[in-house]
Amino acid sequence: MISLTVSTEPTNASIPTIRQYPDSPDEQLAQHAKHNKFKNKAGQVLVHSPDIYFGVGENALDATATRKLAGKVARAISHLEHAFLAIDLEHPRAFFEGLLLGGFDPRLYGATEIEQTKLEVASEHQKDMQQAIEIAEAVNQTRKIINTPGNHMYPEIVANLASSLKGVEVEIWDEQKLVEENCGGILAVGQGSERPPRLVKIHKPGSGKKIALVGKGITFDTGGLSLKPPEGMVGMKYDMAGAATVLGVMQAIAGTETSADVTAYLCLAENMPSGRATRPGDVITIRNGKTVEVLNTDAEGRLVLADGLSLASEKNPDLIIDVATLTGAAVIALGNRYVGAMGDSDAVEQVQTAAGKAGELVWHMPLPEELAELLESDIADLMNVKIGNKAGGMLIAGQFLSQFVGQSDGNQIPWVHLDIAGAANNSSAPYDYTPKGASGVMIRTLIELIMQQGNQE
Repeated sequence: MISLTVSTEPTNASIPTIRQYPDSPDEQLAQHAKHNKFKNKAGQVLVHSPDIYFGVGENALDATATRKLAGKVARAISHLEHAFLAIDLEHPRAFFEGLLLGGFDPRLYGATEIEQTKLEVASEHQKDMQQAIEIAEAVNQTRKIINTPGNHMYPEIVANLASSLKGVEVEIWDEQKLVEENCGGILAVGQGSERPPRLVKIHKPGSGKKIALVGKGITFDTGGLSLKPPEGMVGMKYDMAGAATVLGVMQAIAGTETSADVTAYLCLAENMPSGRATRPGDVITIRNGKTVEVLNTDAEGRLVLADGLSLASEKNPDLIIDVATLTGAAVIALGNRYVGAMGDSDAVEQVQTAAGKAGELVWHMPLPEELAELLESDIADLMNVKIGNKAGGMLIAGQFLSQFVGQSDGNQIPWVHLDIAGAANNSSAPYDYTPKGASGVMIRTLIELIMQQGNQE
């Protein structure tokens, strides 16, 4: 873990100093290239005892490359107890973000305490550092929540975490309230568990544009009665990453000045098999009155999101964004680093612009109209899956969700669906500023988007 403090000069002259490598290294420094530990297209990190040098190459780094390089620096200094940072980069805030995000340690349990590297920073970078700390704290807290196993992180616990946020209004619906409010999707998914479902609304009032965030929060997904195979169940604690993401966004913007009016809906349930669980073939009624024939109880995320999207639509916002680890098809189509975005083209473009500034990867996927026909049911308004169909799974899920986005002035409310199934969890080695485990993807993008929207009066 990395901690940042402000100092005009190192408090201990003997501690290592992290210095920027010259654009054109002289021969004396160049001969230390044999100690090179990390490389990327932008430059390299050199360990040159007692100081640490990082290279930026001949060209100036943009914010994304700066953030990535800082993540590598964070791992290079992880063995240090104390260091001093002396840099002169064009994007200092991005560098601090990369340090704090790349220096995150995913371990939650163990006999040994996680060691922390204290990093002193020159005082002229204080404002950039403070902004980076606020964002990184939200991302790293979200990572911890997502990494926490299902026996310690279930709907009630997530709701309690949300209730502790300062600077926002929080409302929690228990199972009885969910019945009263006709949230049939969340209830159907959660009824098989001994840990009942919750819906959490978090509101940051504002005088400007109204933005709704909806997060899928399946704290553990067994598949319900459509039981997953054992290997498919490993890692299903990550199935609440969408709800954790919007919770992290609300944490970050709670104390931020923006005119945007933002409401988050966390749709929380544990999908378990039992004598009370929803059966394949059951018909349920969603908040907006539409009926769904549930043919696969392992396609449960779209059911809880249906209630959340219906609720969000009732407030007639200017933009709705839902975030979910929704489909394995997203991983097949886009791999493990890209997020699939579907919905209103202009709104998707806004998300992509914000993602570009945040240095996150978003790919615009289509929503072919003909796929909606596959979800037609003989006995209800629609089915939650087309049994036997393997084509376009991510897109079919998006078409399902679109049925629960309301209308304003005769047109569908601008809406974006973000399928983060691939990018939410890094199961391989750390890279750039992404640790192993939960990545915290899309938090910084959504913060950037909200700030942009807040400036559009």
